[in-house]
Amino acid sequence: MKKVSRLLVLMMIMSLIMGCLVSCKKENENEFIVGFDAEFPPYGYKDDNGEYVGFDLSLAEEVCKRNGWTLKKQPIDWDSKDMELKSGTIDCIWNGFTINGREDLYTWSKAYVDNSQVVIVKSKSGIDSLEELKGKVVIVQTDSSALAAFTGDGATDENKALCAEFKELQQVSDYNSAFMSLEAGIADAICMDMGVANYQLAQRGSEFKMLEENVATEQYGIGFKLGNAELRDQVQATLDEMLEDGTFAKIAEEWGLSDSVCLGKEGTDDAYLNDAGKQPVKKPAKEPFKKMFLDVVSKLSEGMVASLVIFVLTLVFSLPLGLLICAVRMCKLKPVQWIAKIYISIMRGTPLMLQLLMVFFGPYYLFDINLSSEYRFYAVIIAFSLNYAAYFAEIYRSGIESIPVGQYEAASVLGYSKMQRFWKILFPQMVKRVIPPVTNEVITLVKDTSLAFAIAYTEMFTLAKQVASAKASVLPLFIAGVFYYVFNFIVALVMEKVEKKFQYYR
Repeated sequence: MKKVSRLLVLMMIMSLIMGCLVSCKKENENEFIVGFDAEFPPYGYKDDNGEYVGFDLSLAEEVCKRNGWTLKKQPIDWDSKDMELKSGTIDCIWNGFTINGREDLYTWSKAYVDNSQVVIVKSKSGIDSLEELKGKVVIVQTDSSALAAFTGDGATDENKALCAEFKELQQVSDYNSAFMSLEAGIADAICMDMGVANYQLAQRGSEFKMLEENVATEQYGIGFKLGNAELRDQVQATLDEMLEDGTFAKIAEEWGLSDSVCLGKEGTDDAYLNDAGKQPVKKPAKEPFKKMFLDVVSKLSEGMVASLVIFVLTLVFSLPLGLLICAVRMCKLKPVQWIAKIYISIMRGTPLMLQLLMVFFGPYYLFDINLSSEYRFYAVIIAFSLNYAAYFAEIYRSGIESIPVGQYEAASVLGYSKMQRFWKILFPQMVKRVIPPVTNEVITLVKDTSLAFAIAYTEMFTLAKQVASAKASVLPLFIAGVFYYVFNFIVALVMEKVEKKFQYYR
């Protein structure tokens, strides 16, 4: 009876949850959810008032107004755009989204913007042509058209050859980080969309310039889930109305894109006509699972090594540094003690991602020191070590203070010096007591290695997101999750054995 009762309760709870989900769906059926990159001006970004604005969002607002829909502006991680669209959390990708090379992957609107991939360099860099980028560090945004222009299947032979001559092609999550790297001398050039480049140059003054040669040309469209022609046709019909009555041109003029828009021109409806709603598109044949699995693991292996290196070196430096900070924190001299307190407060009170950015860009912005791209790795290790040392310092302090004062007195009576008293009496007991909290921090460190991408250092999870985006599959993310779990399981197992060895009193 008890089992039956539990089953009935479980079924009631599941029914309630499903009912809530269904009711929510009915309530929001007129909601139009636009997925966009919130760091991609002038197409979509957050303004000084904290509002999401941009050319694409203004178009979406007008479309929703005319259809009686409620617009929801949904910022997304650009690496995860395909999963967002397939899972139904967004209705479309509308944010300077390139059609070229993706014609068969989405149901497209007509192209509405002609765009080019251009290169931005420092005005005094001496770089005036694409040919002069050989041997240089070039930055692109992850899963961007610029990246595809150099490494994609549709990249020209000239671009592939040029890319092979780069010293390094770095990927960043946003263009603000890219410009900071360029300004600090960590990179030599940024390849990006012309519309975004013009906006950035207007905001940043004469310090940067755009090369005259274009890397590639492309068209922007609105990407819907493959087969969702019904919603696409509603949006497209409204855009055509806006073009006819001049509203489209007016919005383009407001955002300074009158010279770039192309809606209604010849050749802008090729992808629009080539979709599941008009001419059924054959989906690319799926790779055999085994082949795909081995391919993904092979691609992630480099990232796995990078994550392991961050993990090991962080522990090597942060564990002893934490002991030193703990000693300063427990010093009887108040001014010295407060130095450690302030340091610990800052490290624990601010995000690790912010600390990574400060360590990486700080030398340039604070001391005008030009940095090299190789400093990226050292910045990761320095920031991680400084951050975790603060946590370890407090863990050590709690372990030391938990030891009864009688231990100190007994050691003094036996004639031990302060150093002997610490290393032979207090330290072994402290280690035994702090192993559980240290284990927690070590496990957290394994997962925190993914934050290294804040300064464009490619570790495993970043690589997993990039591969997942390229393959339009969650398998790389699943494999990454398995790696983290297995690695943390091993760490926990080792630490448990160490803890048992120290439980000598049992």
